[in-house]
Amino acid sequence: MGDPTREDGATRLLARLVAEARLEDMPAEVRHEGVRAFVNWLGCAVGGAPHPGVAAAARAAAAFGGGEAVATLLGLRRRADPMAAALVNGISSHVLDFDDTHEAALIHPSAPVLPAALALAEARGADGAELLAAFLLGVEVACRVGRAVMPAHYDAGWHATGTLGAIGAAAAAARLLGLDAERTAWALGIAATQPVGLRVHFGSMTKSLHPGRAAQNGLLAALLAAEGFDAAPDAIEGRRGFAEVLTTGFAPERIAEGLGARWEIMGNTYKPFACGLVVHPVIDCCLRLRAAPGFSAGAVERVRLRVHPLVMDLTGKREPGSGLEGKFSVFHAAAVALLDGAGGEAQFSDARVTAPEVVALRRRVEAVVDPACGRTEAEVAVALRGGGAEELRAATAAPLGSLANPMPDAALGAKFLDLAAPVLGARPAERLLGNGESDEVHARLVQAGTCMIIRPDC
Repeated sequence: MGDPTREDGATRLLARLVAEARLEDMPAEVRHEGVRAFVNWLGCAVGGAPHPGVAAAARAAAAFGGGEAVATLLGLRRRADPMAAALVNGISSHVLDFDDTHEAALIHPSAPVLPAALALAEARGADGAELLAAFLLGVEVACRVGRAVMPAHYDAGWHATGTLGAIGAAAAAARLLGLDAERTAWALGIAATQPVGLRVHFGSMTKSLHPGRAAQNGLLAALLAAEGFDAAPDAIEGRRGFAEVLTTGFAPERIAEGLGARWEIMGNTYKPFACGLVVHPVIDCCLRLRAAPGFSAGAVERVRLRVHPLVMDLTGKREPGSGLEGKFSVFHAAAVALLDGAGGEAQFSDARVTAPEVVALRRRVEAVVDPACGRTEAEVAVALRGGGAEELRAATAAPLGSLANPMPDAALGAKFLDLAAPVLGARPAERLLGNGESDEVHARLVQAGTCMIIRPDC
């Protein structure tokens, strides 16, 4: 589709893809991966609905909501105007830190893109196939821009899920509105001028505000563009545009590489553990050690971790005080994995973070940064009292959920039920998922119309 040159820059190039791409031309594995991402996102959004941060956001949004209540607040059994739904569903789908991650773009793509797309799809009566196409294209745009500005954008302190997510949400909304390439470019530009998300908020409720606000910003951008509200045609790549202002390392060629042939959704990953992705290799190792013959959590004298530098940068909280902070503590993650043999939402609750036995073990965990350690690699060594000089050791380069060791469909279905059943009830959650077979999931989510079956009265 050409190179992102000044004459046919990145903004226009992406806009043309969004306006012109056809779902039926996308490979079957791409469409299937979109459904997997949707199932994962929906479980996270429903499972996150009871969180106090979501309740607070729903109250705040209701205080000034003025539009018709046509969009579902997932897991809350009520509806709101599309702007409010985009905000609340974006927050609920990210608040557990259990949502998907695109490793190369350093973004959680579904949390900002799907809330905007779903709210608009419900309001406009779009079917599941239209929603799926919009979602895949929104992810494509967000992740391609992400590849082009990383890692400097993230290193500067921006939370890419908010900054890039708004551009992806605008792309998805523009697609659902049927905008032409020119107006789609305006939508991308309007979204690009609304970056949101600072990494200082990791461990607080405000981290989940980032995808919620990004979803709103992207939805607003597309609606404005639809009404003729214009923007700079080179808002992403232009002088003093998104890339120049928000990164010191822009590689525009990454936006065009394989455009329309290589789909970014295929670089998406799904979390088996409810915490920061960089901690997953450590949890993976700890779970294997816990299952080793002779292991006893009560006999652990010392735990030593060898980790990638980003682990301590993102999850170096030594004494977390809440469940949200615990998600960003590699020390807590190692301790609960060894004690509980799990890394689910229960292990990152306020109660578990402050439990005396967890605190005691957490204080016996040491972490060493090794620049030679890859982002998906970790090594854990556990010394047991009475165990002599020998330590129990485990290492991984491909933890469950990584691109090299992806979660299978059945595991994603089980994760969905674990998250959704406590909120919706077991039988409604099972009906929503289908029978767990990939073809059935695809049929229910795509052909039957996703935006209808998630409603609480269906």
